[in-house]
Amino acid sequence: MKTALSRVADRLLPGSAATYGSLPTLLVVLTFVTGVVDAVSYLGLGHVFVANMTGNVIFFAFSLTGARNLSVWASVPAIAAFMAGAWGEARLAGTPAGTVRRFRAVAGVQALLVSGAAVAAAARGNHTVLVILLGCGMGLQNAAVRRLAVPDLTTTVLTLTVTGLATDRPGRPTARRLTSIAAMLCGALCGSALTLHAGTAWALILALLLLLAVAAAASAPTERNHS
Repeated sequence: MKTALSRVADRLLPGSAATYGSLPTLLVVLTFVTGVVDAVSYLGLGHVFVANMTGNVIFFAFSLTGARNLSVWASVPAIAAFMAGAWGEARLAGTPAGTVRRFRAVAGVQALLVSGAAVAAAARGNHTVLVILLGCGMGLQNAAVRRLAVPDLTTTVLTLTVTGLATDRPGRPTARRLTSIAAMLCGALCGSALTLHAGTAWALILALLLLLAVAAAASAPTERNHS
């Protein structure tokens, strides 16, 4: 399985297998997870994002002017939780930055946070609790991916990806940019469909299963080249 993932990764980022192993493929999966989780937070938790902090800052400004359906008490906890998760990623004990062990640890902790959010959603828990759990997980993810710095695969932000797609000549980066955009789109489609028609908990269960798969599938080449 790891060999197959590495082959897919090498298609996305030619020559990357020796350096990144299966990580490019797994980062595409995390991009899908981001779409699912942001669909949950926006549609089910009061018009707030837990991965897109640009949107939250703007929503916060809108809420201060009295915009309908927006609340200061949605955006602020999301931003604070995201920052706490990013801060925590830098302090994971016993796992050097940029290694596959660190990546697995982050995916594992994020899965734990998402599982807590799924349980809270099933129990019809307070929305702020879910926002905090999910925001913290996305902060962890974003900080870990930022350290790895795999080209065009940020997992949470598509602005520069879309800009590069529009301004650069078609070439090797085009495929991974399109793949990243498609992963976010498909994640948002699945997350919104589950949230609206099955319930928030089911969308979070999907995200949880994918995170567990990512944690289990990270391959060894990253360990040798980033330690």
